[in-house]
Amino acid sequence: MARPTLELSLLTDRDDPGPLTAQIAGQLRGALADGRLATGERLPSTRMLAGQLGVSRTVVTGAYAQLFAEGWVEGRHGSGTYVADGAPGRPRAGGAPETAAPGDHGEGPAGDQALAPSVAPMIDLRPGIAWTAGIDRAAWRRAWRGAGMTVPAGLPDPRGSAGLRGALTGYLRRSRGVHCSVGQIVVTRGVAGSLGLIAAALLRPGDRVGVEEPGYPAARAVFAARGLRVVPCPVDSGGLRVDLLPQGLRLVYATPAHQYPLGGRLSVPRRRALTSWARDAGALIVEDDYDGEFRYDVAPLPALFGLDPEVVVYLGTATKILTPALRVGWLAASRGLAARLAGAVGALGDYASGPAQDALLGLIATGDLERHIRRMRHDYARRRAAITAVFGGGDAGRLLGDEAGMHMVLETHAPAARVAAAAAARGVAVATLERYFAGVVTRNGLVLGYGGARLPDVARGCEILASILAGA
Repeated sequence: MARPTLELSLLTDRDDPGPLTAQIAGQLRGALADGRLATGERLPSTRMLAGQLGVSRTVVTGAYAQLFAEGWVEGRHGSGTYVADGAPGRPRAGGAPETAAPGDHGEGPAGDQALAPSVAPMIDLRPGIAWTAGIDRAAWRRAWRGAGMTVPAGLPDPRGSAGLRGALTGYLRRSRGVHCSVGQIVVTRGVAGSLGLIAAALLRPGDRVGVEEPGYPAARAVFAARGLRVVPCPVDSGGLRVDLLPQGLRLVYATPAHQYPLGGRLSVPRRRALTSWARDAGALIVEDDYDGEFRYDVAPLPALFGLDPEVVVYLGTATKILTPALRVGWLAASRGLAARLAGAVGALGDYASGPAQDALLGLIATGDLERHIRRMRHDYARRRAAITAVFGGGDAGRLLGDEAGMHMVLETHAPAARVAAAAAARGVAVATLERYFAGVVTRNGLVLGYGGARLPDVARGCEILASILAGA
């Protein structure tokens, strides 16, 4: 429970040449650093503190904003400003780090990158982890209270909740420019669930399916488990090389908005070439739009689905937006394909949770989901900036994929596995590019996620990596 609002003893000196905002921020920073302000304590409102100090509210707002950017304080929606758990120079509450399960494009448990035993909390810079602490708790509770008001159906609709599918048509149109009808959407259990349905309903054992190389390991695993022949398809800085697609593919899985993991963006000419290829080859394209909501310096390109809905199945998920714990995703396809995929849901009993669907519907209907995305886009942009501030100069390596999403790649000259091991020994968990290759590893680097750690930890973790690379 949050502590009562503090009464702070602060002074402003108008004869001091320094700005009032800097004076207030400096005094608060000192109180935070020496422990006079404890984790979880609530700071006065900007209006209250401005009145106490006899300054404008803008001055206090600026001081709070500076401390927020430095990671000293955090805002809680509709509640106020609090001393952050894990603020610089102090341990997190209980001495343990917050943990977040890896998402659909996550790296799994720490076994993928050996983590050395340590009494200090690990800074988790692995990709595929959403910042679940950023979820508005009041909105989350409202959504689940609303879901609890609905009595579950005896036999779920294999297409998913009609209400949620209707809400998704509006959400996809607003957020991603995807135009589809309720009859074209099937609610699934996330990207892996969608891929399993596609494999079961539309393919046969032995069929050749293309997966980007390097690419999403779980996609390869799902297809292989269904007896499909997975064929690596090369990518470059612009995403999938359509001109190098192998012959005889029944399906190609691609991440055109933000190639996973290298971060390339498939250009409009390549998108058109890809849909033309699918038409000519009689093949299907699976478009995984796993983190398309988070773009920073560039406008989003139109989804492949909009270019040719007859040959593209569009996948989305709540994993990156909210949390992998929800286990709700969706796909959009032509009406015929959507009906076949819904049939597979019923045949396999692979239904998405009804209460989880109702909770997601509540978040969309109230606007809470899109408000959350806007907040997290701003939050992730600040963490992204922390990484580019350390590595943007190019001394330690070359950054790739920093225009969007929740991760980027740092190509390095030093062997990535050795750097990752050294980082783990110093309390930083990172992934390497190696595990994203099905065949020969042709690129060397680290995959840096910035959804699983606080802003100060992201900056500190990157500084540790930079020091390791400098000595490599």
